[in-house]
Amino acid sequence: MAEIKVPELAESITEGTIAEWLKNVGDYVEKGEYIVELETDKVNIELNSDYAGKIIEQKFSEGETVKVGDTIAIIDESGESTGPAAENKQEERVTESPKQEPNAPDQENVAAIQKEEKKEERPIASPAARKLAREKGLNLNDIPAIDPFGRIRKQDVTSFLDESIQKPTPKTVKGPAAAADSKPIIVEKMSRRRQTIAKRLVEVKQTTAMLTTFNEIDLTAVMDLRKRRKDQFFEEYDVRLGFMSFFTKATVASLKKFPYLNAEIQGDNLLIKKFYDVGVAVAAEEGLVVPVVRDADRKSFAEIEMDIASLAEKARTNKLALKDLQGGTFTITNGGVFGSLLSTPILNGPQVGILGMHKIQLRPIAIDKERMENRPMMYVALSYDHRIVDGKEAVSFLSKIKDLLEDPENLLLEG
Repeated sequence: MAEIKVPELAESITEGTIAEWLKNVGDYVEKGEYIVELETDKVNIELNSDYAGKIIEQKFSEGETVKVGDTIAIIDESGESTGPAAENKQEERVTESPKQEPNAPDQENVAAIQKEEKKEERPIASPAARKLAREKGLNLNDIPAIDPFGRIRKQDVTSFLDESIQKPTPKTVKGPAAAADSKPIIVEKMSRRRQTIAKRLVEVKQTTAMLTTFNEIDLTAVMDLRKRRKDQFFEEYDVRLGFMSFFTKATVASLKKFPYLNAEIQGDNLLIKKFYDVGVAVAAEEGLVVPVVRDADRKSFAEIEMDIASLAEKARTNKLALKDLQGGTFTITNGGVFGSLLSTPILNGPQVGILGMHKIQLRPIAIDKERMENRPMMYVALSYDHRIVDGKEAVSFLSKIKDLLEDPENLLLEG
């Protein structure tokens, strides 16, 4: 017998949730074959088997929490494969077996039929559909499939959920959450990632002296530059010239001038980092994630845009690896893509600074005493930990970014 245990995942990850068993009790697995999907605080990980054999026990059910080192399954290494070769052997045994009474059931066939019936009870569904249904507390057997072959897809679950919300069924809830008589409510269990996000945001608010300062940037020069260069840029690099590369470059230049914003507190010491791994907040389906653009100070505009596009796609398709999320020194978040005009971003601990971008909006700006012009303006916000960053430094940092973006040629001079 062999034990399948939860391996060391990453320095900051000590536990996870069984998201889905990819193999069931009785299934034969090859060495290296994936058997379970584990949902952690940051990413979903598929764990494989170090042994070949038949799964005879699963120690945990889907939705249960497991810790690093826990035994989650038992494999019988002497168990036979259920592949074609094994089926041929089984047929030979049936042929050579003694004659049975005419009405006596074939025990092996009965077991096979029962196994098939058990499989049929579990509807065919994509992993994304199973995951969403599990999070929303839905039974896949209740969800109609559009697919002619009966496969339930994520959009089927979403459509079913939308219909349920539009015509909610009253649900009785015990305790303070109970509503008035027969008032419709929906109770959802928070995903592990959402629980972690909530926990860490509260920790940041409680353990830091967070303060936010604001400014506004006239993006006329950046927009003119993008308009002139965007076609040539796309033809040469096969990626679009966006705003994020400009803001990333300006942020790195400002961090070099104000290094305490690229630091963190460790006990009574300050760790001032002389590298610039900039986290870019991305709104994924299960919540905000912050993949990291490594060595942003050494990368060109095109390399930054390609990194951001790749990381965003990974986030949308749930393919981010742990290494994509670890070790950022400063974070940029862009609420403007959702229409936010102004907000106060919360620090991404243990970092001590986060830059918030917002919606670009035409506003009348005084050019001088006589003239007014409509300019594309963006409010920007810098949240910082006041324990190590003073107000003067924070305001100067944001002013530096403003100066660089209002005259983007300076970004070249800043290197």
